[in-house]
Amino acid sequence: MVAVGVLVLLTSLGLAAVGYLTLVALWQSALDPGTAVLAVVVAGLLAGYLSYRFGTTTLLSRLEAVELPRSRAPELYRRLDRLEARMGVETPTLLVARLPAPNAFAIGTARNGVIVLDRSLLRVLSVDELEALLAHELAHLEGYDAFVQTLAFGVFRTVAGVAFLLASPLLVAIVGLARSVAWIRGRPSAWTQTAFGRFLRWIERGVQLILLFVTLLVRAHSRRREYAADDRAVDVTGNPLALARALRKIQRVADPRRGLLSPLYVHTEEDDWTRLFSTHPSTDDRIERLVERAHADRRRSSHNRRT
Repeated sequence: MVAVGVLVLLTSLGLAAVGYLTLVALWQSALDPGTAVLAVVVAGLLAGYLSYRFGTTTLLSRLEAVELPRSRAPELYRRLDRLEARMGVETPTLLVARLPAPNAFAIGTARNGVIVLDRSLLRVLSVDELEALLAHELAHLEGYDAFVQTLAFGVFRTVAGVAFLLASPLLVAIVGLARSVAWIRGRPSAWTQTAFGRFLRWIERGVQLILLFVTLLVRAHSRRREYAADDRAVDVTGNPLALARALRKIQRVADPRRGLLSPLYVHTEEDDWTRLFSTHPSTDDRIERLVERAHADRRRSSHNRRT
């Protein structure tokens, strides 16, 4: 077992040395560090862009979304045209699909955006509420929200891959040392309990903490963009209560317990940790902000009339 442990150690150190020498040779033959960092960022942006384009096409094909003809909803398209004139977006493609839950989302950019509506929304929401919901989705296109987040994730994924590649010789050496010590002690399966194994676990926990921190940042940014899209929709429609009613109806249709019999059920509220990992703010919080915005606008209008 000692001989096997020594063989494992020599093999892992040899692989680590080969990996290290390969990285050194690549670094010396490559461009200067500044250009190398720029190349990594550009590669990440390209990967994010390709992921976004192919991911969008795949998503729409899986949803089996179809375009809503203008002849089927002339009033809705008339209001959509009016919103486009007030916002910095070009005419998006309006699709309808059978989504798992009543919802609407926007993908693409301000120049070639797509808005997908669940079929039930055309039946449940009034025209004013649909207009407010479309304004919210147009605000996402106007801010390039989904596109920017996908590009940022592509850059992070590329940088993380390069960092893992640079650290791989060290990781191989640590794993080899841990397994070698375990073999020499006569307990090959207990290599994670050695000092080197525990050190490797600390590295793994550090990587998990970094991923957790990045995830929290991305989710917090996504929630801020939802609030910003609500505010932008109110600015262009001037009707915060229409969006509030739309959100409330979507919430009730998605969760039947919130209907007339809702007092008979026990609802589990989201805790703080759940909200931290959510991509959207609480619907109740969004509705409360919109109602407060309506009250503030009403008080401001009343004050202006008196003065």
